[in-house]
Amino acid sequence: MHVVIIGAYGSAGVAVADGLVDHVGGEIDRLTLVDDGEPGGGLCILRGCMPSKEVLSAAAHRYQARTDHRLDGPAHEMDLDSIVDTKDDHVLGFAEHRRGHVHDLAERSGVEFVHATARLDGADRVELFEDGPDGEPTRALDADYVAVCTGSTVNVPDLPGVDDVDYMDSADVLDATDLPDSGVVMGFGYVGLEMVPYLAEAGVDLTVIEHDDRPLDDAPPAFGDEILECYREEFGVEILTNTDEKRLEPTDDGGVRLTCEEAGVGERVVEAEELFLFTGRRPNVDGLGLESAGIDAQPGFVEDTMQAADAETLFFPGDVNGKEPLLHIAKEQGQLAAENVLAHARGEALESYEFTPHRVMFTAAGVYPYVRVGHTAETAREALDDPIVTRRLAADDGVFKTKDAPRGLAELVVARDGTVVGYQGLHYHADVMAKTMQVIVEMGLDAREIPDRAFHPTTPEILDGLLRDATDELD
Repeated sequence: MHVVIIGAYGSAGVAVADGLVDHVGGEIDRLTLVDDGEPGGGLCILRGCMPSKEVLSAAAHRYQARTDHRLDGPAHEMDLDSIVDTKDDHVLGFAEHRRGHVHDLAERSGVEFVHATARLDGADRVELFEDGPDGEPTRALDADYVAVCTGSTVNVPDLPGVDDVDYMDSADVLDATDLPDSGVVMGFGYVGLEMVPYLAEAGVDLTVIEHDDRPLDDAPPAFGDEILECYREEFGVEILTNTDEKRLEPTDDGGVRLTCEEAGVGERVVEAEELFLFTGRRPNVDGLGLESAGIDAQPGFVEDTMQAADAETLFFPGDVNGKEPLLHIAKEQGQLAAENVLAHARGEALESYEFTPHRVMFTAAGVYPYVRVGHTAETAREALDDPIVTRRLAADDGVFKTKDAPRGLAELVVARDGTVVGYQGLHYHADVMAKTMQVIVEMGLDAREIPDRAFHPTTPEILDGLLRDATDELD
């Protein structure tokens, strides 16, 4: 049996390879790892969560120093050259480690790594373009199974004039050592919520377009309202809510003009030096030849088993399937894809990916991150009978005041039998509590049996308060 992994440097690709490599020489005769990355290392390492957290940390330090009334003197300026140099140095080290791991796998008997662009020629044949995708194929591989792990790419909206203006996406921002004085932001989801405070701390005067009443679509309104208030008050960002983009055009001085429609106001025109395009990501399937395998990459083209709905020997774990574009999910889906390739070859039933929502957004420069684990109050009320919902403001816990980080709130959702089924936090250190809450939710622990044992003054005390409130209601 021959298995080919396209996108072997990425998080999903590495997970598939790790799951299959020990079966080479047994159930698998050959394992071919293909990637055209230069230098290679995967989206998260090179252009995603790793470099973004690097630059956000600089913004966080500036924000906290700037807003701390106990400190005297003017705020430090962001040294973009130093920020980018440090980011590049760290990222190249992370990427080198990832490449080294992949190449170590290729040292095993029966495993090969090929630096090439891959394209499907039917469901059981992969063409390799070692001189670039515009040339002729240099090799062709017959494959029993193919794992496509090509990740995602920037989603450019179909908006009149978008092709007539220059814009910066998140990758451009991460590499920028010079930024404009003003910008208009399209896209206020994961990417926009993280990049906007960084740009603001770097001195860019921003106007953000938000289609709805507030950001954080799947969170209770109180969380989105807190984000709006924080970004407006703490970072000086203008956010136009209930506003839709209509058209873009360049200005005479090289900037951008965005015409939009604001609910209750009418047409509104925003001009800025730069357009920041943070409109999400889409599966990176262009040029893969999926049509040759009878696949139309529309929503739902991949089953929860990671198997293509219309081609049983093709698997699509990670961002490429468009389900949940998050690093840890890509790894979990890659592991499952490896298991299901083996199961399918044995004639066994395939397992579906069981997803307990667990995500972190490093909002407010990571000082006030947003976390969701499991149910929200709304989803719990749809699935459970009369769940208990407790909520606390960070300002009500003195520990956050001692850390000079009093903003935010947290919410706990508990079933009537005591099982903790969900947590949301938008507060200082919410990100470091995510793992604890994931363990609690996924193990189905009873709120009454979780030790009340935070040592003062520590920010996890907010969890103790939520659990005490829920236990009081249970009792």
